[in-house]
Amino acid sequence: MSNIPETGRTQRVQIRLIVIQVLVFSLLLTLGGRLWYLQIRNGQEYSDEAKNNHVQQVVQPAARGSILDARGVPLADNETRLVVSASRTELLKMDDDGKAVLTRLAGVLDMKPKDVFDKVRLCDAKTPQPCWNGSPYQPIPVTDEATTQQALTIRERAEDFPGITAEPTAVRRYPAPGKANTAQVLGYLSPVTDEEITKAQDSESPYLRSDMVGRSGLERTYDKELRGKAGVTRYEVDNLGRVIGQAKNDEAEAGSSVVTSIDARVQAVAEYELNDAMKKARLEFDTNTGENYKADSGAVVVMEAKTGRVVAMASLPNYDPNAWVGGISAKDYAKLTGKKSNFPLLNRAIQGQAAPGSIFKVISSTAAVNAGYPFDGHYPCPSSYSIGGQTFKNFESQGYGDITIGRALEVSCDTVYYGIAHKEWAKDGGNNPKKHPKDWFYKTAHQFGLGKETGIDLPNEVSGRVPDRQWKKDFAAANHDAWCKQGKKDGSYVEKIAYENCLEGDKMRAGDSVNYSIGQGDTLVTPIQMATIYAAISNGGTLYDPTVGKAIVSGDGKNVQMIEPKSHGKLPFTKKTRNEIDEALAGVATRGSAAWRFGGWPQDKIPMHAKTGTAEVYGKQTTSWFATYTKDYSIVMTISQGGTGSGASGPAVRNIYNALYGLDASGKQDLKKALLPTPQKGLPKIQTDGTIDAPTIKPYNPASEKPAAEQTLAAVLGRRD
Repeated sequence: MSNIPETGRTQRVQIRLIVIQVLVFSLLLTLGGRLWYLQIRNGQEYSDEAKNNHVQQVVQPAARGSILDARGVPLADNETRLVVSASRTELLKMDDDGKAVLTRLAGVLDMKPKDVFDKVRLCDAKTPQPCWNGSPYQPIPVTDEATTQQALTIRERAEDFPGITAEPTAVRRYPAPGKANTAQVLGYLSPVTDEEITKAQDSESPYLRSDMVGRSGLERTYDKELRGKAGVTRYEVDNLGRVIGQAKNDEAEAGSSVVTSIDARVQAVAEYELNDAMKKARLEFDTNTGENYKADSGAVVVMEAKTGRVVAMASLPNYDPNAWVGGISAKDYAKLTGKKSNFPLLNRAIQGQAAPGSIFKVISSTAAVNAGYPFDGHYPCPSSYSIGGQTFKNFESQGYGDITIGRALEVSCDTVYYGIAHKEWAKDGGNNPKKHPKDWFYKTAHQFGLGKETGIDLPNEVSGRVPDRQWKKDFAAANHDAWCKQGKKDGSYVEKIAYENCLEGDKMRAGDSVNYSIGQGDTLVTPIQMATIYAAISNGGTLYDPTVGKAIVSGDGKNVQMIEPKSHGKLPFTKKTRNEIDEALAGVATRGSAAWRFGGWPQDKIPMHAKTGTAEVYGKQTTSWFATYTKDYSIVMTISQGGTGSGASGPAVRNIYNALYGLDASGKQDLKKALLPTPQKGLPKIQTDGTIDAPTIKPYNPASEKPAAEQTLAAVLGRRD
């Protein structure tokens, strides 16, 4: 029997009841507070989330817009193909990460298992192509060339191919009309990455995981316009995933088409003639190296002189942009990027830099006049020019006595420019320059637009180089230690140069200035820069931003946004100087260094102006340049390690002009055969549904006639550059 008093037992029971009551009340208070927080404070937020849990989205990709030539001929469009894709998400759920499935798939597609594995692996810093650089959560294309039978096999045996789909899909196509490749201008596509998706989330044009993105060329420049807007249909579903209604439907908007100023017919001619010129150059013997010219790369630009619009732009070596469609193979990737590829992805018209040689002399001539040297004054043109112990020679060491600057342009006399540049260097203080030297030759080059991008609507344009005093200082600072380590006073030629640079590499020496005056030394230009300059001389002095895009046409054809020509400056000469240079360049084509290439040209009807250039490159064969213009077009061609300007590039440029104007080898014109006797105006006819009825383009067949008589003794003996 317990000894605890009855009153003590009662108190303990009461305390327990009170504790229980407090706990129950606390729980009720907490529950009430939580209900208030969920239903009142954040009620709307959770309500919205609950609704979204019962909404499923179905994305309808937008059709990518076409890229068209000036007459509406498709240079890039879409076609429906059977695309076989693999879902990494599903494959990684399998015990073997889907290897068995992919091996069976390779058998159906007649591919090697390794090639299939490589296609679906993700790209990173250590993984070479081929690999998938898009989002790992979207289906990865294995092939876009599946046959109907292969697609049926995959779909009928779905249990053997979990995570694999075979569907008709619109894919990019580069049809190369008339064999107009146009690869570097068009560019190519590859899948969007997760990083790009994240960056674009808050932009006006966010990416979907299924998007393909332009990586170069016009595909990149106008990617936003071409891509369009994907459609999204939102369905209401119950807890079991059954559709109970449609919440919202945003229709897909097809991408806009980009109409370019490229004419596919002229493009085909330009590509053929550039390739043919390089082939012929390889047959010529280089007496300096004792072997044939390599002619390993080249570029040509055809530009409207009065607008800066690009009619044709070719770069060799080139490639087939269709290789990127559906994912590039290891073999094709090696061809495009390997050490032996010679880098065909480069657009050498805007990315190829080289010393310009004598086509630079229009700049030097302007600089000389602006510095106070009369254009029609007389200046000595000896066969060589000496500075200290160094001798600078004329091309082929030929002298012409005292001649004008105009005549120096015609016969490409180097020593006239050597003499003027040397005098200006001395006036500026020589090796001990004035505080504010005039630097006419360098200043004028910058005013002509060199040393910076032209502003063309293609990505990754390079700026070239004007080796002025500031560049010399920066270059010397970066290389001083290496020069001093390598240099030897009595060593090899390279070691002697390094020794001199170690002592005074930051100084503008006399040799630098005279070399620069004829487009040699450290000067670098691109074909697009020189085409822009020669077009500006033709039109009276306006430097236009080169453009390839001409208009953007909405997918329904209702809205057209013209891309108007824009100017980035004027050439720094008077009308009188411009006319004098114009006359001298006409003389180059009729009696100067390019005359032997323009025999029979109708100079009275279509005045031709030209300048040849043969640029020396240390350790390589000479670079061929040929810069020309008429009142309608400028054409500039360059061939690396191709020989002389008129010798290698001259005939090809002449043939492009013949095609433009409908001329035969004798200079007789047939307008019915002329591709573009005058620059094309307006746009192709756009239908109400946005389609364009484009003409077909036949492959270019060069005329069977042999070139006009050019083998007269006088013409051959007078040949220069």
